[in-house]
Amino acid sequence: MQPSEIKRLADAIKANVQQVVVGKSAVIDQLLVALISSGHVLLEDVPGTGKTLLAKAMAASVSGVFKRIQFTPDLLPSDLSGINFYNQQASRFEFRPGPVFANILLADEINRATPRTQSSLLECMEERQVSIDGETRKLDRPFLVIATQNPIENAGTFPLPEAQLDRFLLKVSMGYPSFEEGKAIMQRFKTDNPLDKLQPVATAEEVTAAQDGYAQIRVHEDLYDYMLHLIERTRSHQDIAMGVSPRGSQALLRAVQVHAILQGRDYVTPDDIKAMAKPVLAHRLILRAATTRGAKGNPAEAILDQLLAELVVPAEPQLQGRG
Repeated sequence: MQPSEIKRLADAIKANVQQVVVGKSAVIDQLLVALISSGHVLLEDVPGTGKTLLAKAMAASVSGVFKRIQFTPDLLPSDLSGINFYNQQASRFEFRPGPVFANILLADEINRATPRTQSSLLECMEERQVSIDGETRKLDRPFLVIATQNPIENAGTFPLPEAQLDRFLLKVSMGYPSFEEGKAIMQRFKTDNPLDKLQPVATAEEVTAAQDGYAQIRVHEDLYDYMLHLIERTRSHQDIAMGVSPRGSQALLRAVQVHAILQGRDYVTPDDIKAMAKPVLAHRLILRAATTRGAKGNPAEAILDQLLAELVVPAEPQLQGRG
């Protein structure tokens, strides 16, 4: 699939989602980046901001298999992956697949499950497969995990470990709507839920073709250096205990390529990197305790803003050359 075709597909999905979700254009774009680049998204914000609604609208726009899991402390790994059960009538064991066997999986309030259950998603998210009773089963493409969590409620929750946070391509915050958006939400949902009438505008096969085609977006040599200088500075910054890993650098490359497509280009610019740096990298930084103590806002994002301001930006005219 060519970049222009990928953009048309993304625009159709976005327009469909916006029939339900008011505003949040940048957040929808970030979910599209994850979908097309075969990544996963962690939606984090206070209750009632539309996290689950956005995930459901995205799933309803693609004619694949959608499953939702409400994470609770008593949820078991087998509740996600499935089990082998004994069929007495057939006198044999049969496999009953769990909800991870889907194209889009909504993991609602993921931090309410125990670490044992959370860890059962690691293999699914990274390797797109599930190992059950010594047998490995591949997951169908596309496979997108959209997980939600509430950052202000700590009772009965289990914070995601760094290893699992690193599996998410993006960490996104919904944010409160503006006054006009809030009014539009009230009017749109006054009589019924538009999600109930939403129809798919893309097939799973089209999304898979887009996932195979986005890598052809050109990245100039100077932009590889620009991204790596940013990542290396996170590893030596005085306020960061552990910087971005090579997995994070690969994630940033994938994200900026898709972001360039969404902007109607077939090449990456520094603006793509600046737009995706915080959602891709901030949740991968492990800050020193002294940095987070009493900090306002998101200190990881503040550090990335500082590093981006210090880096020399490559000139865009040179980046357009096909050389």
